Amino acid sequence: MSIEGIELTDLTTAAALEEKKKLRKHFGRFDIFFFLICTIVGVDTIGQMASNGAQGFLWLIFMCVFFFIPYGLFTAELGSTFPEEGGAYIWTRMAWGRKVAGMNSIFYWFSNPVWIGATLSLLAIQTVSDYFFNIPAGSFWEYGVGLVYIWFSVLSAVLSFGIGKWIPTIGAFSRIIMIGTFAITTVIYGVKHGLHFPTMGDWKPTWPAFIALVPLVFYNLVGFEMPSSAGDEMKNPQRDVPFTILRAMGTSILLYGLPVLAIVCVVPADQISGVSGFLDAVATVFTVYGGAASVMLKFMAFTFIMALISSGSAWLMGADRTEAIASIDGTGPRWLGQFSSRFGTPVNVNLASGIVSTIVFIIAQKLGDGNASTAFNVMIGIVLLFTNLSYIVIFPSIVKLRKSHGHSNRPYAVPGGMKGVWAVAIITTFWSAFASLTGMFPGLLSNGHLLDDSALPDGVTRGQFTSYVFIAIGVTLLVGVVFYMLGAPVREKMAKDPEVPVE
Repeated sequence: MSIEGIELTDLTTAAALEEKKKLRKHFGRFDIFFFLICTIVGVDTIGQMASNGAQGFLWLIFMCVFFFIPYGLFTAELGSTFPEEGGAYIWTRMAWGRKVAGMNSIFYWFSNPVWIGATLSLLAIQTVSDYFFNIPAGSFWEYGVGLVYIWFSVLSAVLSFGIGKWIPTIGAFSRIIMIGTFAITTVIYGVKHGLHFPTMGDWKPTWPAFIALVPLVFYNLVGFEMPSSAGDEMKNPQRDVPFTILRAMGTSILLYGLPVLAIVCVVPADQISGVSGFLDAVATVFTVYGGAASVMLKFMAFTFIMALISSGSAWLMGADRTEAIASIDGTGPRWLGQFSSRFGTPVNVNLASGIVSTIVFIIAQKLGDGNASTAFNVMIGIVLLFTNLSYIVIFPSIVKLRKSHGHSNRPYAVPGGMKGVWAVAIITTFWSAFASLTGMFPGLLSNGHLLDDSALPDGVTRGQFTSYVFIAIGVTLLVGVVFYMLGAPVREKMAKDPEVPVE
């Protein structure tokens, strides 16, 4: 079906054209680079990777070579060739149509407010309690710190991009200062006290470590397409996207690799906590500062919290824009995609994300221990996998778009022609599918079993876990269907998008 010879996948809606008039071009090369650092380098899982010792560092470098680099090439081409607001949603819509893209955008968006409410807010509370003042469990202060964290992240997403973009920028500097200080101090500590280098046997690759770590590393390394969700707010995406991806790629590898390697060399693996491992290692090496160690630790804890805040706000800015564009493109309710005339941001979807985060946070705090808490935590873990699932649809789009829109101007193209494009698509899609499967079916191919039940969360049977997986996915698909139905009035008014090249 087409209008005046243009395929519907290349058309936009009158609502989208109306809302895009409110956008402002605030996003330059400097901003894109630091935004990428915040979306990719998540400090909340550094300790978890390092808790696996030498294997954690080994599989991190492996995935950087065999996933991260092809992923960067993928985003450099599509982000510069199709730089429209909405990023990954626009690419999947042009490749697979509105129904598929709309469903996929729900998975891509929804996991982020859940992540903020169920993971980042709790880590922020723990850091404040450990390094600034004790927060009793269930107290007013516990709820207060968590809600301040959530709504500050939401507020930074609501603000004009000209203002809100400084939160990711500050967060990126916080990461660089924090990890740089830690790396230098680790060298000083090693000179003074010696290091706990892993043995040669510890570096030998093992299948159990591969199964356990690759999905985690995949989850840590995604985020290259996030700045493209604000494509119409970029000053020069054709030039800046490939340039910043190349530089962010190298910087991110260093910002992940240095702290993981340093922790592995400082703290024995059996003494590293998955949650607080990074700050525990910081506390160990900072003993070299004597009486000043306490002040230095508070400074590092502050930069850690700023990194957490910027992670949440950066992903909200990107994922919320993606869902907003999906909504005004006819795959969601019109009101959800409304942009503010004052701020040029999708305020309604930002507020919806804040409400979801708040509900998830309060439920997590109220449940405590017991069967209900176990079920809730399992469901949260499954929802966090939704981002991985969404990439199974996003990554193959590069092949379709190279064929259907091969005539489009490509400021950057994946090298190697169609062979290179196929290689990038197959590699990235494989890892997204693998990470999704191992998350949906814990213990997959582990310890000589098709499904090793010892990998399941405590207190949950295989049947229960599998039921939770399909319930969560089924409910989300149902939401996608309802959203698509609500978008019908918007789809009735199609228009040619002057920024999108036709098939």
